[in-house]
This record gives sequence, C-alpha cells and structure tokens, in this order.
Amino acid sequence: MRHNFNNIQKLFLLFTLVILSSCGSKKTIVYFQDEPITNQSLSELDNNYQLKYKPNDILTIDVAAEVSESVAAFNLSAVAYNTNNSAVAQTQILRQTYLIDPDGNIEFPTLGTINLKGLTRTEATAMLKEKIGVYVNEFIVNIRLVNFTISVLGEVNRPGTYTVEGERISLVQALGMAGDLTIYGQRNNVFLIREFDGKKKYAKYDLTSINVVNSPVYYLSQNDVIYVEPNNARIKTSSYNPNTGVLISAIGTLATIVAIFAVR
Repeated sequence: MRHNFNNIQKLFLLFTLVILSSCGSKKTIVYFQDEPITNQSLSELDNNYQLKYKPNDILTIDVAAEVSESVAAFNLSAVAYNTNNSAVAQTQILRQTYLIDPDGNIEFPTLGTINLKGLTRTEATAMLKEKIGVYVNEFIVNIRLVNFTISVLGEVNRPGTYTVEGERISLVQALGMAGDLTIYGQRNNVFLIREFDGKKKYAKYDLTSINVVNSPVYYLSQNDVIYVEPNNARIKTSSYNPNTGVLISAIGTLATIVAIFAVR
C-alpha cells in the first residue's frame, strides 16, 4: 500500500508539472511589448478631432447643381455592370471613387491633379469650390471618406476590422463596436497604433480613469489599431480552451489514474 501511495504522489507531481509547463507566459502571449510610450508621442498624435486626408484614402466627391449638366464635367461617370447571381441578370451601377496616391494627389475631372494630403474635409471642399467656381456658379461639393476603418484586437468580444460610417469615432465607441472588453481585458493597458506623417506612433489608454476622455487621442483616426492586453488570469490559462473542456478532461484523466493505482 505504501508503494502504491508513493506512486500516486509521483504521478500527481508529474501531472502538475505538465500542467504548469503548458501555461502561457506574458512573453509569448501579449502583443507589442517592447515599444516605449512617451508623453511626447501623445502630443504628436493629437489630431484635434479633425480627420485629415492621407495617401491610400478612398473618397467619393460629388459636385451638384440645379442644372446637373452644368457640373457633369466635374463628376466621375458611374460604371454599369451585369450580375448573374440570380436566374435573371440585373444591371448594377457602381460609383467610381478617388484613391489618394502616395504623394497625396488625386486626378480630378477637368481640373487635373489636385493635392489633398493633410487637408480636412472643410479645407478640401473650400479648395475645390474655388477651382470649380472659375467655371460654374451655384453648386455644392460633397466629399466623403469611404474607407475609414479601425481594427480592435485582443481581449474584446468581437475583435476585427470595422468600417466607420462618419468621419469621427471615439475610443469608447470603437470598443462598443467590438462588443466591449472581455472580463480578461486589462483595463489600464489599452494600446493604440497610428500612422502619423508616414511613421508608426504609439500611445496607451487607462480605461479605469475618467481622464481617458481628455486624452489627445481619445478620438480615433482612419486605420488606427486598438489592442486590449490580456490580464494575468488570461495569460495563466492561455493553454486551456474553456469551450472544449480541456482542463476538465485532464482532471478526469488524473482521477482515473489515481483510482487505478489505489486499488492495486
């Protein structure tokens, strides 16, 4: 009996060591661990809540007037194409868009090359009105950014990349789109990555403080990445999948082994 008890102790110790060794560590689980965050980077990222156009932005620009023919030369033509998704072929109309090139330019009908880099919607609208006003009176210009996306990763309920309908979204709204943080999200260590003047910049938020709403990066810019770091509880259990019951299965296996040796 004493021999069996010693064997059980050894098996239990071995099983414990296997379980502990399979647990994750911060070094292997957490993203973006080695980037220093400074107050200077926060001030650099302050966009004063105004979206500014930059390379790779995709825009729709509509010029409208009471007599549509008078501004037709300043609008891209729509493209018609046929779809065969059903038994009856249908004709769809595809609106053309403007892609801002690496130099910040678009090619605009009649006007030619227009540089929009660093301009807000208000500034870009005013510039186009001035240029088009040389040819036409009484018209309006409507500009819309159609690829304003943000990515929310880490310990949120619905991680992914989201398209923003307007041109302004706050950190809290972005987290809401992603279904809020999970219970395993580290509330005082939410990470921001933003491209600014062609360089990657970084900042962190502390959601446990009301002062987060006063952060210069509380409002997000297009293509921002938000990462919610997992807390220690999630890191320690990173090797277990609660949906498949791996831990329960392992405990059941141990109980079976102990029972076998106990009856010998």
